[in-house]
Amino acid sequence: MPWPSRKRDKGAVADKKEPDAKIAKTEEDTSDKEEEEKSSKPPAGSSKSGWKNWKKKESESGEESKITYCHWLLKSEPESRLEKGVDVKFSVDDLKAQPNQTTCWDGVRNYQARNFLRSMKLGQQAFFYHSNCKEPGIVALVKIVKEAYPDHTQFDQKDPHYDSTSRKENPKWSMVDVQFVRMTKRFIPLSEIKAHHLAHKADGGPLKDMMLFSRQRLSIQPLTQGESLQGLLVPSVRQAGSFTHGFSFLTTEEFDFVLSLEEEKPH
Repeated sequence: MPWPSRKRDKGAVADKKEPDAKIAKTEEDTSDKEEEEKSSKPPAGSSKSGWKNWKKKESESGEESKITYCHWLLKSEPESRLEKGVDVKFSVDDLKAQPNQTTCWDGVRNYQARNFLRSMKLGQQAFFYHSNCKEPGIVALVKIVKEAYPDHTQFDQKDPHYDSTSRKENPKWSMVDVQFVRMTKRFIPLSEIKAHHLAHKADGGPLKDMMLFSRQRLSIQPLTQGESLQGLLVPSVRQAGSFTHGFSFLTTEEFDFVLSLEEEKPH
């Protein structure tokens, strides 16, 4: 039985003044061929703990180690919004209400975001991020429990993310399954993460190149080794069957640093 419909955020971080529908239109305006040629698969890497060690390690030759992505920021809309007549709302409470607190992350219709999604590995962690709402930010931690497989919504003509050009013998779009792990110890607002990002741009901290801010319209984003933010969970938007999902990748440093913020008092 397919998952119930859920909302997804096609932009990395969108506020109410810039809804996902507008972002989706921008993505659709670019031809499939051009988008696929531009897209590239992010490198995979193993996770390292300890946000204090966020600085890139230098190899024996003196060169910086290659940035790897093994954590994710998944964005989802916690407030009702109709897309082609379907309410795409999907909050962390909706995820927790699913069987086994697990759902598919479908509706990704951007080639680069799709390639990021296909690189996700079993057991990798992600922050669940409430997007396109009054106060966006990280609310929970989730994990990947099933790697990429065909997104069924691309073949459903009643779904907002139906793609008439995709064929079952060669599907264009994929999805993964994610499972709720835990709520963060406190809500970590986008404004707080951005403040650290700006400070790190000046002093070379782990969030200086965080994709959440450099590619705001990308629905799926990874976290580099320095962006983890211990205590900050950064997932993307997703739908339970046919809603709008978004995500980005994080380095381990980014992920660990963000996660560490949950232990601090709100700024």
